[in-house]
This record gives sequence, C-alpha cells and structure tokens, in this order.
Amino acid sequence: MPVLLYVLAVAVFAQGTSEFVLAGLVPGISADLGITIAQAGYLTSGFAVGMVVGAPLTAALGRRLPPRWTLTGCLLVFVAAHAAGALTDQFAVLLVSRFVAALANAGFLAVALSTVTTIVPAGKQARALAAILGGTTLALIAGVPAGALLGEVWGWRSALWAIAGVSALALAAVAALTPERPGPRVPIVRVELRAELGTLRSPGLLRYLALGVLVNGATFCAFTYLAPLVTDGAGLGSSLVPVVLALFGLGAFAGVSAAGRLADAHGHLVLGIGIPVLVAGWVLWAVLAASPSAVWVLAPVLGALSFAVGGTLIARGMASAHGAPTMGGAFSTVALNLGALVGPLLGGLAIGPLGLVGPLVVSASFAAIAAALWSATSRCRATAPPS
Repeated sequence: MPVLLYVLAVAVFAQGTSEFVLAGLVPGISADLGITIAQAGYLTSGFAVGMVVGAPLTAALGRRLPPRWTLTGCLLVFVAAHAAGALTDQFAVLLVSRFVAALANAGFLAVALSTVTTIVPAGKQARALAAILGGTTLALIAGVPAGALLGEVWGWRSALWAIAGVSALALAAVAALTPERPGPRVPIVRVELRAELGTLRSPGLLRYLALGVLVNGATFCAFTYLAPLVTDGAGLGSSLVPVVLALFGLGAFAGVSAAGRLADAHGHLVLGIGIPVLVAGWVLWAVLAASPSAVWVLAPVLGALSFAVGGTLIARGMASAHGAPTMGGAFSTVALNLGALVGPLLGGLAIGPLGLVGPLVVSASFAAIAAALWSATSRCRATAPPS
C-alpha cells in the first residue's frame, strides 16, 4: 500500500477522535455548562450536520485543486475550531465550533476517500479504504478512551486541546508528505459536476447510501450515550467508561479489518448476515441494559458488527459511484453522517419517555429498517429481468 494511505490514516485518527470523543465527555459537558444530557448529546448531531454540509461542498469546490491544498486547508480550520471550542464557556459557541470542525473534517474525508480510489488498483480498493477507516477505529480504541480519561482527570476542555495538538502534528505530516498529485493514476478531472451528481440516480448506489444512513444512525445513536448507559444504566463506575469505549473500539477495528478483506469479493454475504445480526444485537442490549455483564460482552461485539457492515457499505457505495471520481467520497460521507445526525437526535428525544434505554431502542429500530430494506431490495434484484 502507498505510504500516503497511512499518512491520511493518521489525520483521520485525529479527526475520528474528535468525532467520537463526546461519547465519553457528555456527562462532564452537561455538568460544566449546566445543560441536560440530551442537549450535550446534540453536540454530536451538530457535528454531523457539519459533516453532511461540508462533504459535498468541499469536494465540489476543491475538485480541480491539488489534493494537498484541500487536505491541508481543511486541517488548518479543524485545529482552529478545536481551540475555539476549548476556550468557550457558552454552549452555543461550542456547538458552532463543532459544526465548523465538522465542515473541515468532512471536506478532508471526502477528498481523502476519492484520492484513495485513484492510487490503488480496483481490486484492492476495499482494503485501501479499510486502511483509511483504520484511523477511525484506532481513534475508538485509543483516542476516545484517552479523551474520556483526560476529561475525567482534567475536564472535557483538556480533551479538545489534546485533539488540537494531535491534529496540528497530522497537519505537518500531510503538508510535508502529500504530493501535489498523489500518483500517476490520479486523472485530471474531466467529468462535469452535473454528470457526477447524475450518478445519484443509480438504484444500486442509492441502496448502499440509504443503508449507510440507517446502520450508522443505529451505531451513533447508542454510542453517543454510551457513558450514561455504562454509569446510570448498568451501574458501573465512571472510571470504567474509558475501558468500555476501548472495548467498543477494539471491536470496531476488528470489524473494519474484516470488511477490508471481505468487502470486494463477499460484500453481499457480509451485509446479508451482518445486518440481521445487528438487529438482534441492539434488541438484546436494550433488554439487558441494566446488566453490567451485557455491557462487557455487547460493546465489543456490536462495535465489530457495526463497523464491519458500515465499512462494507462504504466500499460497495464507492464502487457503485465509479462515475463520480471526485464526488463519490462525498456521497458516502454524507450518508454516514446523516445517520450520525439523526441517530443521536432521536436517541436524545427517546430518553424522555423511555429513559436511558431509549437510544438502544432507537438503534434497534434503525437496524430493523435497514434489514427490511436489504431484504426488499435483494428480492427485487433477484426477480428483476436481465437488462
């Protein structure tokens, strides 16, 4: 694999830590700013809004620029937004800083995903995408638990400062090691933007994007409220939250690694088995939410399943968007973050009538809709006459 992939993965690690770290900081932010747990959870949805807006906007504006310019510019904005968030004591300012950071994160990820597909052979694209997403799962394993630990010891602001520092190091590496053009396989952009957007009419692409929204919605809905689920729901001590987060991250790393090996050749099988099992997993956690044993078992298992299915959906979606060389990464980024927007929002609303089990019920519902969509579209594809 090209060294550039690992450089991008380092940057994605820093950004993934920021995207997920609130799962361990929600109680501290709630107490410090005088807001409810649900309101603190909405910071994740605010980040997702920025991702949804930023991915297509940055990809479209930067489609004719050298990737290094776009990638370094996005990282500069990302660092500045985290510094602003760490300095404020106003929820509104923190929410805006999360939105701006997400705009930059989305632009970076969309350009990085599109760049990856141009520098590796078609048969190895799923593995290359898994290398990039490996930065995200490493963020879950190391970055998020470390952020939760910093929040426990020195307050949630220290976690934002740490992310800003790591992101600045990633910025230096990307600026130094990313060439003006990533490699000889990078084409000069000749596909018109309208033509690239026209690929969204493809039923196959829309199928994978819709499934991405639902599966990621289920994942982020539960993950955003993992800290209160561990402490108030299962009765475990707050010092164990980083451990549970790390277990979820280890599962996610295993899931992404499996998707990288299987998605190109066996993606249909991964989705056909993984999506229904996800339904059962989220239902089981909702039923056993008060059990500490269930937390220790289901956190890594559902982390693995969620990211195996999610990683496969990204790979299949990118393959289906072959007519959109610069916007394909934006399409997948938007789909995944629509889920990250809607999931925590509905999960927060469900806490009122259902208590802390509410986000798990919402996650199970998202997964069930995904399973129904997969089943229905698979039957349609099987019975459709050959074209």
